[in-house]
Amino acid sequence: MTAGPEPLSEAARTALNRELSELRAERARVAATLGDADEPGDQADQADELQRATEADRLDTRIEEIEGRLREASAAVAPSAGTIGVGSTVGVRFGDGTESTLHIGELADADDPALVTADSPLGRALLGRAAGDSVAYATPLGRTTAVVLSVGVPGGGS
Repeated sequence: MTAGPEPLSEAARTALNRELSELRAERARVAATLGDADEPGDQADQADELQRATEADRLDTRIEEIEGRLREASAAVAPSAGTIGVGSTVGVRFGDGTESTLHIGELADADDPALVTADSPLGRALLGRAAGDSVAYATPLGRTTAVVLSVGVPGGGS
């Protein structure tokens, strides 16, 4: 695993910026429905107000998470050549002898079956590693291993 902040791929940055924009718009809509706490109302009104306030808090928390991740990515440096980072293409041999080429990404993508997210057990084990390194990680069936066969430059090929 790497010691510092991880850079974001351009696709992940775009997705996070899009989500951030949607969350801010939703937060503005929720904020517009929040009333003055001094206004009288029945218990149903108070419960509805509490629910909207809770939703606003949830939105604020997610907005802060995304803004923090984007700040972190701005401060991150790309991994050195030969070191696995977000955006790398990695050749691996699994403990059962099968080999595969994987892409390390920030966000899951159903259209890319070779994508491994950086926060998955395998992704975390691979970050910061180089060709020839062995890694161990957890699976639903228990711990297993993989050997890094090759590392491609982030955004490039193997």
